[in-house]
Amino acid sequence: QVQVVESGGGLVQAGGSLRLSCAASGSIVSINAMGWYRQVPGNQRELVAASTTAGNTNYAESVKGRFTISRDNAKNSVYLQMNSLKPEDTGVYYCNARGLLRYFKSFDSWGQGTQVTVSS
Repeated sequence: QVQVVESGGGLVQAGGSLRLSCAASGSIVSINAMGWYRQVPGNQRELVAASTTAGNTNYAESVKGRFTISRDNAKNSVYLQMNSLKPEDTGVYYCNARGLLRYFKSFDSWGQGTQVTVSS
């Protein structure tokens, strides 16, 4: 009932920038939080940055000062501006959206992922 679609990944040299975009659609009544997670082969998916609709943000220590998460609540969208990229930022980036559907049913949905590769 909820579709989450990411875009904006790619290949970039160390020190460069990328901007990821994500939009959630479907029978959404409200969204409580949206965020970005990263996964590399052999590791668990880990939080990169998250934002609540109330305005709170949370970042992984490794990206603080380099990445910025932003929201467009009217479009059910979230963005991740990634600056000063490092090779260790490489991975598949997944967008997550959590909230409520009609009849107070909750949802917790993931996108298909977008590859970010940072070359040294």
